[in-house]
Amino acid sequence: MPRYYLLSVFLLFPCLCFGMHIMEGFLPMGWSIAWWVIVIPFLYYGTRNINQMVKERPNIKMLLAMVGAFAFVLSALKLPSVTGSCSHPTGVGMGTILFGASTMSVLGFIVLIFQALLLAHGGITTLGANTFSMGVCGPIFTWLVYRLSLKWGLTQRMAIFLAVTLGDLVTYLVTSTQLALAHPDAQSGFLGSMAKFSGIFAFTQLPLVISEGLLTVFVLNVISQYAWEELPLFAALRAKNNKN
Repeated sequence: MPRYYLLSVFLLFPCLCFGMHIMEGFLPMGWSIAWWVIVIPFLYYGTRNINQMVKERPNIKMLLAMVGAFAFVLSALKLPSVTGSCSHPTGVGMGTILFGASTMSVLGFIVLIFQALLLAHGGITTLGANTFSMGVCGPIFTWLVYRLSLKWGLTQRMAIFLAVTLGDLVTYLVTSTQLALAHPDAQSGFLGSMAKFSGIFAFTQLPLVISEGLLTVFVLNVISQYAWEELPLFAALRAKNNKN
């Protein structure tokens, strides 16, 4: 019963969120345009990769849709932080492990559009900045950590957990950096503002990133048991393990 009460509270009284998603109008127009310009090349490259992937493996469309839905649901779970703000998971880690960082830049962009239009979570003017943090920086760091972890001999599950957890943290830090650049503190400047923005969400973000890491390990473990043929990366790892 208590969990249903908490859920109803979150749905009926949504938080003013400038955490992982920067809300509409919170960035000056100059910064909004700059982040849009920066993110466009990533979207172009990601779109090309997705088109190529779908041409080579048409039956992978359903898995791509599922990854996008997973990111939409997780990143829409706004949990109260402090001072009226919110924190939430990103959900892009699983898609990054399966398809790479460039794919998630496009899927993350689509997720953020729907959330801005349907849930008033984020915004259109801040879409470039939100895509850069959640759809570009987070996935790139997730992919690098995942590949390095495997190279260093960690198990696949541990590599997934570390990659998703640290990638989520990087997303949150990039968002804090974006806010600090746009709104430097009057006395302490960028660094002071960065400390304030990052400190606001640290209390709730740390347990969230750990939870998302564990959930992603569980979901990918289930998928890998029933859909090896759909996952080129996992199939290659399995073949390599069998040879060893």
